[in-house]
Amino acid sequence: MQIRSSAFAHNEPIPAKYTCDGQDLSPPLDWSDVPAEAKSLVLIVDDPDVPDPAAPRRSWVHWLLYNLPPDCPGVAEATRSLPPGTREGVNDWGRTGYGGPCPPIGRHRYFHKLYALDVVLPDLGRPNKAALERALQGHVLAHAELVGTYSRRR
Repeated sequence: MQIRSSAFAHNEPIPAKYTCDGQDLSPPLDWSDVPAEAKSLVLIVDDPDVPDPAAPRRSWVHWLLYNLPPDCPGVAEATRSLPPGTREGVNDWGRTGYGGPCPPIGRHRYFHKLYALDVVLPDLGRPNKAALERALQGHVLAHAELVGTYSRRR
């Protein structure tokens, strides 16, 4: 399974328009080679370098999507409508939806993690990352990652 973006390459900078310094739009993401037996997909976007990449203390969650249909080829830039059945979790701003990179110091890494599951998850309400990760345990058929980086201009 693979996940890509037409906006940035793996381990390359994320353009400012997808960050708090720009329009804070969700980037275009597409994926391929989803296992035929997959029943749903999960997307977790987080930053493990908070607050400072030289001394990280936690991950910051930017976006949580679950129960994406396995035949969904990706999500469009600035996506407002999600495929039928897709649910959203709560990011670390305490809301659903995408929140772009806004690192306080240094160059941070942003992991766009896609999981193919052998089940459709039950309605978890608005789960946080920990609850979503607990729910997907034992159900992952495949995993793919796209990493983008960002540092703020000061």
